[in-house]
Amino acid sequence: MPATVDELAAFDEIIDVRSPGEFAEDHIPGAINLPVLSNAERERVGTLYKQVSSFEAKKIGAALVARNIALHLDTWFADKPKSYRPLVVCWRGGSRSGSLTHILQKIGFAATQLDGGYKAYRRHVVTELARLPALFAYRVVSGPTGSGKSRLLLALASEGAQVLDLEVLAAHRGSLLGALPGQAQPSQKSFESAVWSALNGFDPARPVFVESESKKIGTLRVPAALIAAMHASPCLRLDVPLTARVQLLTEDYAHFLLDPETINRQLGFLTALRGSETVAAWQALATRQAWPELVAVLLEQHYDPAYLNSLSRNYAPSATDLSFHAEDLSASGMLRLARKILAAI
Repeated sequence: MPATVDELAAFDEIIDVRSPGEFAEDHIPGAINLPVLSNAERERVGTLYKQVSSFEAKKIGAALVARNIALHLDTWFADKPKSYRPLVVCWRGGSRSGSLTHILQKIGFAATQLDGGYKAYRRHVVTELARLPALFAYRVVSGPTGSGKSRLLLALASEGAQVLDLEVLAAHRGSLLGALPGQAQPSQKSFESAVWSALNGFDPARPVFVESESKKIGTLRVPAALIAAMHASPCLRLDVPLTARVQLLTEDYAHFLLDPETINRQLGFLTALRGSETVAAWQALATRQAWPELVAVLLEQHYDPAYLNSLSRNYAPSATDLSFHAEDLSASGMLRLARKILAAI
């Protein structure tokens, strides 16, 4: 009998047999990719199906699938014990996963197909992301840019707290200069899979700590039900001196300090919002590599006004909020703050 998405944890391994391109766009968290058709082979079979006939496509496809499965048997499955129990996934639970599952079963492995394949999994994620967020009590870490919110989440996690770090999952720090060097953001579907996986592993009886994000992190949209739940939750408001914030940002954005041209190009996108004269002054500081001065004026003239405006609209003060003053944003300082917060809630 095929397995359902609710049974994912019951298997030793989840094997996704779709092409590397399909797998890269999104897959079940923790799955491994053992494609039975490569990207080029899948395209070839698809073209035959459309332009010649389903029979010719299946005949060529079967030969390709057989060769690829043989390779996987010689490598990945070679040392698996008889008790090995994998779940096999393809696009809709059809021929590709069926082929590998059949052969593994004939060998003696307790292999099972995922009923409905990736499409069923994706429907499950969409449904659950509309339901799961409301099950948790969130503590929203808020504070102006450079307050150490991400560092605090890391410290809270190290103390055993439940942390949903959306910026880590989105591979982006959530601002104009938030792109990570040499790292592209995941697809929207992959981001949603990561959020679902994190929420699915949390205990509803314990609070979930999350940063005061906007609706988009880089190019990615935060699930609507999650952002709504965050907006309705109490905040942990960080009060951090400007000097400490400048120091943190010069540390965390050190990769930008080596590339004034990139900074100036990014700052240019703010011309319509802040005016050409102001942006030109910022770019002059970047060109001179006057980093502490540039960071300070960017905070005072752009980031702080924008953040306070967003905060007033989306995370308005409430009687259940807690405020914490912090000046030491080092790892040890954040650890002390994390312990203080956990003792207070």
